[in-house]
Amino acid sequence: MSRLKQLSRFKLTLSVVAVGLLMFPFINDSRTAMIMLTKIFIFAVFAMSYDLLLGYTGIVSFGHAMYFGIGAYTVALCLKAFGPTIPVVLLAALITIVFTAIVSFLVGLLTLRLKAHFFAMLTLAVAALFLVVAEKWRSLTAGNDGFTFAIPELFRDRLTFYIVALVFMILVYLFLERFTQSPMGRVLQAIRENEARVESLGYRVMHYKITANVIAGIVAGLAGILYAMSLRFVNTSVFATELTLDALLITIIGGVGTLFGAIVGAAVIEYARHTLMDLASVHWIFGRWVILLGTVFILVVMFFPKGIVGSTKHWWEKRQMKKAKVTTSDKNFHQDVS
Repeated sequence: MSRLKQLSRFKLTLSVVAVGLLMFPFINDSRTAMIMLTKIFIFAVFAMSYDLLLGYTGIVSFGHAMYFGIGAYTVALCLKAFGPTIPVVLLAALITIVFTAIVSFLVGLLTLRLKAHFFAMLTLAVAALFLVVAEKWRSLTAGNDGFTFAIPELFRDRLTFYIVALVFMILVYLFLERFTQSPMGRVLQAIRENEARVESLGYRVMHYKITANVIAGIVAGLAGILYAMSLRFVNTSVFATELTLDALLITIIGGVGTLFGAIVGAAVIEYARHTLMDLASVHWIFGRWVILLGTVFILVVMFFPKGIVGSTKHWWEKRQMKKAKVTTSDKNFHQDVS
């Protein structure tokens, strides 16, 4: 019963946070804050897709940015070619889903048989291939210079785009939470803990790992669509390894295998980055803000070894267990006395 109560409290907290974020633009009309929060929502989705691989399946990928880049370039090229309309955005989303599903399936089929760092390095090589193609195919992508494009009038309003990004993040979170709690999600977690044992029980491990890779790829591609639309510009940086490392960092800081940790991690990183960049313009001592940002990350990892959400959850469960033991001992004492 206490477990159900904790789950209900957590869901209630999430609901309050969601309502608070929805009401934020109507309370605070700061354009800067709205843009920063929109970016947090987008990168939270990207990090949740990565957490499905790392946190729930035990797969470390260094090439996850290729799916993000596919989504970004697909929507940019479609809007540039066919015009800034909502049907074109929906078409781009459909193409992204199909293309990322095919690519992630093929990449999974070719690489997931490899173990640990061999798989990670091969995904890095595949992602680098996408980056090279994007840089060399200048007639289509404009290379590293990139190109701007118009977006539908509905999304030009920052408030509307903010709400779309927020709702999308909530829907992705609910979908992935449901998926990870499903029988397939349980098998993925078992693979993470002991792949050989799961295989010995008769499960087709490759089937489950490829499925996780496809779902993670599709979600990352959709996050790429929102990212490109938020900037109204795209270049080859959307395929850069730094984006994958950002997703990895967000997942670790927020809490591996928590999903909600991706949202917290994205908020911490973006807020710290934004704050330190602002301070850099005020005083020379903050000029090396990247070093200071790295220090923040080190401190978070030191004091929250399981990530912010993971460590908080562990602390809370430990506290509840201690409280339950005290209650039980008091109850036994009163029974002995009586």
